[in-house]
Amino acid sequence: MEIHIVEDADAGATVVADVFTRTVQEAGDPGAVLGLATGSSPIPAYAELIRRHREEGLSFAGSRAFLLDEYVGLTAGHEQSYHRFIRENFIEQVDIDDAAVVSPDGAAIDPIAEAASYDRRIAEAGGVDLQILGIGSNGHIAFNEPGSSLNSRTRVVGLSRSTIQDNSRYFDSAADVPVRALSQGLGTILEARRIVLTATSAGKAAAIAQLVEGAISSRWPATVLQLHPDVVVVVDEAAGAQLQLAEDYRYARRLEIENPLDVTQG
Repeated sequence: MEIHIVEDADAGATVVADVFTRTVQEAGDPGAVLGLATGSSPIPAYAELIRRHREEGLSFAGSRAFLLDEYVGLTAGHEQSYHRFIRENFIEQVDIDDAAVVSPDGAAIDPIAEAASYDRRIAEAGGVDLQILGIGSNGHIAFNEPGSSLNSRTRVVGLSRSTIQDNSRYFDSAADVPVRALSQGLGTILEARRIVLTATSAGKAAAIAQLVEGAISSRWPATVLQLHPDVVVVVDEAAGAQLQLAEDYRYARRLEIENPLDVTQG
């Protein structure tokens, strides 16, 4: 696990965008398969990717994308649907084909069947090359709340009280927040070939400390990422405030900058 403690959200966005850029540029035909998250955490990274597309020629043509989750009961056009969110905040401003961006159907008549179908569609696409994640204050990733099986698949999940309260800022009130969602499972997420998780603010500090330094446990679902071979964690100073080995992570990053690995020597 590679830990970056940065000054602020803008600095973190640069690190996350670097990982995206590398993944997109390394992908062969037909292009990278990107796993996209919603919510406030990835927005600065999306903004930086949009800037690189407009000003530096970064192209997402040929890429495909899968969303992490969707509220059960919301149509794709609902103002708070994640289908709409990702288009307004990213897809419509770069050159990804809208038809190549897939999300769970929150309005499906049979959400359980929709969840199973979604897992199959990810597999049929060859899996996800890069998955971006945020993290909840209770340690959830996607909508895998505490108590989720560490090997769970895409499924219908009930949202915790803390998640409903956290997400109520996007709705008129907490009573308007859907109580269920379709969410990729922890096992599904772990199948991505590369993962980058980003978080800011003191409210995420306990979850980040558990993710990086705690024991693997369904109490803190994000800790399952310790089992993945290629995870980059990008946090600001506030979100990283409870990391006991913070100075070691900073030292490791300085060494990488000052002594980059030259794979051409050999």
